Amino acid sequence: MEIARAISNRAIGQVVATGMRLRSAYLCRVSDRTPARATRSQILIAFAAVYIIWGSTYLAIRFAIETLPPMLMVGSRFLAAGGIMYIWLRMRGAAAPKAIHWRSAAILGILMPVFGTGVVVWAEKRVPSGIAALLVAVEPLWIVLLQWWRPGGKRPKAAAIGGVALGLAGLYLLVDPGSEKSHGGLFAESVLLLAALSWAVGSLYSRSAPQAKAKFLGTAMEMLVAGAVLVAVGLAIGEASHFSLGAPSAKSWLALLYLITFGSIIAYTAYVWLLRIVNPTLVSTYAFVNPVVAVFLGWAFASEPLNGRMIAAAAIIVGAVALITMGGKDVE
Repeated sequence: MEIARAISNRAIGQVVATGMRLRSAYLCRVSDRTPARATRSQILIAFAAVYIIWGSTYLAIRFAIETLPPMLMVGSRFLAAGGIMYIWLRMRGAAAPKAIHWRSAAILGILMPVFGTGVVVWAEKRVPSGIAALLVAVEPLWIVLLQWWRPGGKRPKAAAIGGVALGLAGLYLLVDPGSEKSHGGLFAESVLLLAALSWAVGSLYSRSAPQAKAKFLGTAMEMLVAGAVLVAVGLAIGEASHFSLGAPSAKSWLALLYLITFGSIIAYTAYVWLLRIVNPTLVSTYAFVNPVVAVFLGWAFASEPLNGRMIAAAAIIVGAVALITMGGKDVE
């Protein structure tokens, strides 16, 4: 146990340190793109939010769905966060969105929060939060492949191709299809890989989708659409029939509040803000920091398993995403 703790602490420290070194290297290249009001300390705080808060949401989801219905929980999370942001932005003068903007919000909301986050919530009833985070972290692999295979796509660099191969090896080690694992666990892990694909498709579509001029307003609209869809799914599968407001534990309510405020309003807003002022390649480094944070927190606070195979798989996947991030930075 002490050996595992030492390895985990060292691993998370190395990954976060790597992310910060990459951040420092790129900040000097994007100073001309950074608004005057964005100070270095503000950028560091935003990165900390994306790195740490998003990594912690996997554990918060697990705590929330211990006594809250999964789909109603995540739907309420997005409805509350999206509603708060939408009302606040409109009161501050954001122009009313047009029908075409709602169409984009619907597509992005279904591709990302519904098929992305919604599937993670469903899967965490079947697999540990740390493994869920590691599987979702293969999103950059999907992005490299989708950019390559699209019409007129550019062949990625050798580092990115090597990263894809290394990532597949890490996934094989993590999922371990030859082990005596329940069919439900393997199915959930497979669905998580498809959730990462859906998030990648949504991420690429968002680059050309018509969106409201106020960037954060589009984010609020996506969450509103996603929340409505997920609540409808929860009602359709009968989650409300065996739910009462007095049944959930205080821990689950607090976890939901954390997901609304920190996970959706703060961290997601920080992510969108960083995309506007910092090199997107640098922002994408969250993909290999979040899983390590999630694995460590799940082991430390929820007694989730942590063994040598998982540590090795985590290291391989982290290395793969790092290679893809560096090798794919010039691929448009």
